[in-house]
Amino acid sequence: MINGFVVIDKPAGITSHDVVSRVRRILGTRKVGHTGTLDPFATGVLPVAVNDGTKAIPFLDEGIKCYEALMQLGVVTDTLDMTGKVLRKSDYSSVSEQQLRDIFSRFTGPILQIPPMYSAIKQGGQPLYKLARMGQEVERAARQVEIHSIELLAFAPPFVSIRVTCSRGTYVRTLADDIGAVADCGASLKELRRTASGPFEISAAHTLEALESAAREGSLLSLCISPYNSLAHLQDIPLTDAGLAKVSFGRSPLWDETTVQGGVKHDETTFVRLSHHGILVAVARLAEGGDLFPAIVLKRVFM
Repeated sequence: MINGFVVIDKPAGITSHDVVSRVRRILGTRKVGHTGTLDPFATGVLPVAVNDGTKAIPFLDEGIKCYEALMQLGVVTDTLDMTGKVLRKSDYSSVSEQQLRDIFSRFTGPILQIPPMYSAIKQGGQPLYKLARMGQEVERAARQVEIHSIELLAFAPPFVSIRVTCSRGTYVRTLADDIGAVADCGASLKELRRTASGPFEISAAHTLEALESAAREGSLLSLCISPYNSLAHLQDIPLTDAGLAKVSFGRSPLWDETTVQGGVKHDETTFVRLSHHGILVAVARLAEGGDLFPAIVLKRVFM
């Protein structure tokens, strides 16, 4: 049995939920979940948590996402990508490479985005995409996201290839639509590929076929990222044998049951890894304890 994360290179044409179902069948376990939903037409990094990996999901740092996208100028669709119904076509011949670079700079940094109707965001308990399929369009509140960078990879009108680094919650489809609106010709996404989601990168991604082969060959462990490594952004606090025993009973350890020497930097939102010989034992929060060391408060035990 494996515990941790398998990074799947999601193919186009299936949903993220479809990927989870396939992984469940391949691994023969029900404890499977994913983070960061990808649209059916999108490909690339889809982190899939398996068994104890599902416990680590709330503590992941997936604040930064990276995408490579292909925009098509001169066309606007209802889904903001080329899988949807074409609403309008416009002349794009006057759009220059420099004009696009200037527009990109306007969308770099904190911006407000209105989520697309074809999205999984719920309004009144109903996913927006279900309302859209019924022909309904409702008002959506703008949300703040951050675009760290937009890099122009290729300019071959009507196609424009870009690389986007952004915060979680960003819709690249909406970004393309907004860019097209400023360029006064419209734009929709033709392709979208996620190359990174927090610590999970495309270089560590595997196809579903590769996962099936590894399952047959008994080499699944080589494809798995452990819960310990997936939470590498958290400060590590190694436990002694006594500390390990205490945590195994659901009790918070004392500092003399760790191998930490000296003070620990923290605030009220600091989470840490409690480990033993490089294996994740628990995630804890550091709270004010009154002495040199803060109190260790268990949040999730992985044993």
